[in-house]
Amino acid sequence: MATVTTTTQTLSVHTLEGQKCMTYDCWYTNPRAPIVVCVHGLTRNRHDFDAIARVLAERYCVYTVDILGRGDSDWMQSAEQYGYPLYVQQMQQFITHILSCSGHRQIAWLGTSMGGLIGMMMAAAPLSPIRYLIMNDVGPVIPLAALQRLSQYVGLADDFANLDEVERYLRRVAKPFGPLTDEQWRFLAEHGVERDGERWLLKYDPDIAQPLVGLNSDVDLTAIWLAVVCDVFVLHGQDSDLLSAQQVQQMRQRPRTDSVTFAGVGHAPMLMADEQIDAVCAYLNARF
Repeated sequence: MATVTTTTQTLSVHTLEGQKCMTYDCWYTNPRAPIVVCVHGLTRNRHDFDAIARVLAERYCVYTVDILGRGDSDWMQSAEQYGYPLYVQQMQQFITHILSCSGHRQIAWLGTSMGGLIGMMMAAAPLSPIRYLIMNDVGPVIPLAALQRLSQYVGLADDFANLDEVERYLRRVAKPFGPLTDEQWRFLAEHGVERDGERWLLKYDPDIAQPLVGLNSDVDLTAIWLAVVCDVFVLHGQDSDLLSAQQVQQMRQRPRTDSVTFAGVGHAPMLMADEQIDAVCAYLNARF
């Protein structure tokens, strides 16, 4: 088995506030292999994909990114800047960069929740470089109830005295991730915080919660979804409050849309379990 190489890099991207630095990891055994880009959920970061990236890197060049305001990427000065226009702009610049360096013209996109919506928006654009879109537990309609659940904790957490406190917090607010091992919960805790003196802080800007303020209805992006022309694979947590089985069936009515449902998981599958990793690998391996 070839050795997987992992490098951490940064890219300066242009925003309305000027240049901002985004951080990303590149995983590969062959740097010229087909490209898979992985984008995390609302409060998460690139390390959510470490487990699946390590496996995918045997056949693909995998990029895992920190969206602005999360992980090791820069924060915005103004809370009003956070939202999908910023995230799409960031990722458009990033995709242009990696394609120009690789010589490839197309990519596969794996996005969890927010990351899936960013991918959907990019895939709906004319001449999109996304050839295959994998949407992890998200669809074009976001229920208000799920948004209200997120608003109950996003941006509101206090600091923590130690990693044990961080882990207990994550086990509570992220229970829908499904059954994870003790080692996996600890991994999420270690990579989800940064130290500030004697305290630990969650590794995202609390202002990313700004778009959730004042929402009073479902968010319907069906018009964008209908503009997507690439192949789509929907990953669904059976107990998800954000993506229902009914919406999955509606999405499957679109041509070239497949899906898989994972039992015992809510929002969202963490792509750490063998069953989940195998499903993604099987889908991509059958197409590249």
